[in-house]
Amino acid sequence: MAGVGAEPGAELRVLAPGFAQGYRQCNLHELRAREFRRLAGTVYLDHAGATLFAQSQLANFTKDLMDNVYGNPHSQNTSSKLTHDTVEQVRYRILAHFHASPEDYSVIFTAGCTAALKLVAEAFPWVSRGPESSGSHFCYLTDSHTSVVGMRKAIMAVGVTFIPVRPEDLRLAEKRGAAACDPDCQLPHLFCYPAQSNFSGTRYPLSWIAEVKAGRRSPVSTPGKWFVLLDAASYVSTSPLDLSAHQADLVPISFYKIFGFPTGLGALLVHNRVAPLLRKTYFGGGTAAAYLVGEDFYVPRSSVTERFEDGTISFLDVIAVKHGFDTLERLTGGMENIQQHTFSLARYTYTALSSLRYPNGAPVVRIYSDTEFSSPEVQGPIINFNVLDDNGDVIGYSQVDKMACLHNIHLRTGCFCNTGACQRHLQISNEMVKKHHQAGHVCGDNVDLIDGQPTGSVRISFGYMSTLEDAQAFLTFIRATWLHPAAGHTTHPAADALGRGAAQDRAAGQDTSSPSPREGTLPALAAAAVGLCPAPCEAVGAQPTTSSGAAPVPDGDLGTHVVTNIYLYPIKSCAAFEVSRWPIGKQGLLYDRSWMVVNHNGICLSQKQEPRLCLIRPFIHLQHRVMVIEAKGMEPIEVPLEESSEQAQVCQSKVCADRVNTYDCGEKISNWLSRFFGRPCHLIKQSSSFQRNAKKKHGQDQFPAATATLSLVNEAQYLLVNRSSVWELQQQLSTSNENGRQESFPMQDLISRFRANIIISGTRAFEEENWDGISVGSLHFQVVGPCHRCQMICIDQKTGQRNQDVFQKLSESRKRQVNFGVYLMHTSPDSSSPCFLSVGSQVLPVLKENVQHHDLPASEKPQDVSS
Repeated sequence: MAGVGAEPGAELRVLAPGFAQGYRQCNLHELRAREFRRLAGTVYLDHAGATLFAQSQLANFTKDLMDNVYGNPHSQNTSSKLTHDTVEQVRYRILAHFHASPEDYSVIFTAGCTAALKLVAEAFPWVSRGPESSGSHFCYLTDSHTSVVGMRKAIMAVGVTFIPVRPEDLRLAEKRGAAACDPDCQLPHLFCYPAQSNFSGTRYPLSWIAEVKAGRRSPVSTPGKWFVLLDAASYVSTSPLDLSAHQADLVPISFYKIFGFPTGLGALLVHNRVAPLLRKTYFGGGTAAAYLVGEDFYVPRSSVTERFEDGTISFLDVIAVKHGFDTLERLTGGMENIQQHTFSLARYTYTALSSLRYPNGAPVVRIYSDTEFSSPEVQGPIINFNVLDDNGDVIGYSQVDKMACLHNIHLRTGCFCNTGACQRHLQISNEMVKKHHQAGHVCGDNVDLIDGQPTGSVRISFGYMSTLEDAQAFLTFIRATWLHPAAGHTTHPAADALGRGAAQDRAAGQDTSSPSPREGTLPALAAAAVGLCPAPCEAVGAQPTTSSGAAPVPDGDLGTHVVTNIYLYPIKSCAAFEVSRWPIGKQGLLYDRSWMVVNHNGICLSQKQEPRLCLIRPFIHLQHRVMVIEAKGMEPIEVPLEESSEQAQVCQSKVCADRVNTYDCGEKISNWLSRFFGRPCHLIKQSSSFQRNAKKKHGQDQFPAATATLSLVNEAQYLLVNRSSVWELQQQLSTSNENGRQESFPMQDLISRFRANIIISGTRAFEEENWDGISVGSLHFQVVGPCHRCQMICIDQKTGQRNQDVFQKLSESRKRQVNFGVYLMHTSPDSSSPCFLSVGSQVLPVLKENVQHHDLPASEKPQDVSS
C-alpha cells in the first residue's frame, strides 16, 4: 500500500491542492489539537452517522446562553423578542447557506430529518384513488433511508399508491422518451430520492429535480404534476447544495450531520410555490390565528412556518445552529473545501483498500459502490465494504467491528437504515430478508452471517476534521489484521485507547519471572478439593485469580471431567475472587455479580470502556458479612454484604436492556472509586427484593426460564470454560521469536481473560458445545448456548493492558464466530439445606440429542445422567 509511511499530510496536499488554502486559519493538525482534543488516540470514521462538534462551537454557544436571556418566542416581553429575532436570523442564515432566498424558500424547524419527512407524508395534498382516477402516486428510490420508505404507511392510510423505483429504471426513463406532463392534469405526485446514498455514498444527479418536474424523466408513466422531495441529510453534511440552481420542492435536513450539535433539531425547506398546497391536520400552540373550543372553528396563521411549527420550537437549539455555521465557516472556509478534503481522503482510502490482495491474489475486501471515486460530483466520502478471507468468504461485520474497537477505530456496521441499497449490493432477496427475520435477525443486531451469507456490511466515512493519519491507521488495521495475522499485535499511534502498544501488552502477559501469589496456598485447597470444607461459613483457601496452574484434583481417572477452579465476580467487570467451595444462591454463585460500578449518569461501566476495572479486587468474608475491596495504591475498604434499613432510596439501573432495582452503597465507597478512576463513580448493588427473570431464547423451550433468576450478569447464571479448549487456543497463539524460541500466553492468563465461573478439566477441546447439560453432585445445570465473545478477552486481567491477538486467533480458528465457553442455568434448589459447588467435584455431561455417542472415542464418551 503506497503512502502509509510517508510524511504526515504529504499525500493529502497532493490529493487536495486547495486544502491548505481552504483551511486558511490553521493546518489540520493544529485544528485537531485545539478543537478536537478528545479524539487523541481515536480514529473516528462514522461521520455519516454523526459528525463531531468543535470545542469552540460549544464554548461560544454556552457563552451566548450565559450572556443573554432568551425567553419563549411566543411571549411579547424583551427576552422573548430577542429569541424571536434571533430565530428569524437563523432562518436567513440557513437559507443563505443553501443559496436560497426568502422569496423562494421557507424554513420549518422540526425534530430532525425524519420528523420533516413525516410532516411531508401527512401534509402533502394527496388525492386518493377513486372509481375514475388512480389518484396520487408516491415514488421513492429504492436506495432511500428507512425514514423515506416509512412515509408510505401514512400515505397508504389515505388511499394513495406507493411505487419503489430502482436507480437504473429512473436513469432509463429519459431514454424511453417519457411523455411531457399534461398541462391540464394537476393530479399531484411526489418523487423522493437521496442526493447522496447513506449506504454507499453514491451521489445521484441533482439535475433529476428539474427533469422529473418537467416530465423529461418520469418515475412512472402517469398523468399529473410531479413534485420532488430531495432527501439532503447525508449530502449536505460534506457538500454545498445550491437551491437556486436545483429548486427541489421539499428538502429535509438534520443539523448534527453538518456540524455535530445540536442533535435534536432538523428542518424542512419548503419552496414557497408548494407551501400553500400543504394541508394541516393538527394544530398546536402558536399555530392558530384563531380557534374555538366548543365548535370546529380554526384559522391557521398565514406563514407556512407558523402553521407547521406546533408548540414552542426548540429555540435554544436553533440558536446553537447559528454557532454551528459560524464555526464551520471559520475553521474550514466553507462547504466547497470540506467537499474537496473529505472526497480526497475517501478516494485515497478506496484506491488503497481496493488494491489489497492476499498472497494467492484474492481481494481482501469487497467494496459496494456504483462509482470508482472519480469525482465528488458522483461520490461522497463514504466507503462500504465487507472483509473477505483468502477463500473469498465474507468475514462477518460484527467480527470486523470488534477487531476495529481493539484498535480504537470507530466505524459502523449493518444495513445503515437502508435496506433497499443493502439488498441490491449484497444480493439479498426479499425472501431472504423474511427468512432472516424468522431466524431471529433484526435491524441493528450482531447477526452478521446466516448460512454463510452476509446480512450487512461495514461502512467508514470522513468528516472535515478527518486526517490522512486516520485513513492510514484504518488501512494499517486492515493489513495487520487480515494480511499479516502474525503481526496483528503491531500498533499505530491511534490503536490503543490507553496509549499502550499491544507489543507491551504481550510482554506484560508473558512475564512469569515473579513468584505466583498463590504459592503456599495449594495445600489449603487440597482438603476442599475432596469436599472436606465445613458448612456454609467461609470459603477455604479463597484467593484472587492470580494462580499459574490448576487446583489439585483427587486421585483417580484423569480422563474424567472435574471442576478445577471456581471463580465469582462480586463486582461486575472487576477482578475475580477464587474459591474452593462456595454456596449456590437463587441467582447463581452467592454474590456473583451482585454489585456494579456506574458513572455519574448511572451507566454501568465495563472493561470495554474502563479496562482498569480488572485492577479492583473484591474479597467476600461470609462470616463477617462484608466485602473487602482492594486496589494498588489504595487503602482497603469494606462494604456490607446486605443493604441496611438506612440505605438510600432504591433506584433503577439497566443491565443488557433490563431494568433492575438497585441501591447506592454510599458516599464512602463512591469517593474511593472516584479517586481510583479519576472521575465520579458509584458502587450500586442489586436490591435483594428485586427479581430479574432469565429470558427464554430460541431452542430453550424445555427450560423453565421463568423460574430462573439472574443477578447483574449479562446472559446466564454461570459460565463454564473447558481447560482443553483453552489449551488448544494456547497452542494456536504460540509464536517463535527472532531467536527461534517458542513463546505463548500462560495458561492462567488465558483462563482469566474468559472470566468464567466454572473451569473444568475436559477430555477434548470444545466438547462442551455438544452438551445439553451437566450434573455436579446433586446440582443439575442446563447448557443454554455458547458465549459469544467481545473485546474484553483482549484485556490482560492482571495489568488492564490490551492485546488483540487472543480475539483475532479465536476468530480465525472458530470460523469467525468467536464463541468460547458455554452458559449454564439452573432453577432454585428444592432442598432447604445449603448447596455448594466444590473444586474437585466430578462433572457428568449430557450430550445433545443430535450428537451420537458412537462418534466419540470410548475414553471421551460423556455419561448420560438422564438414565
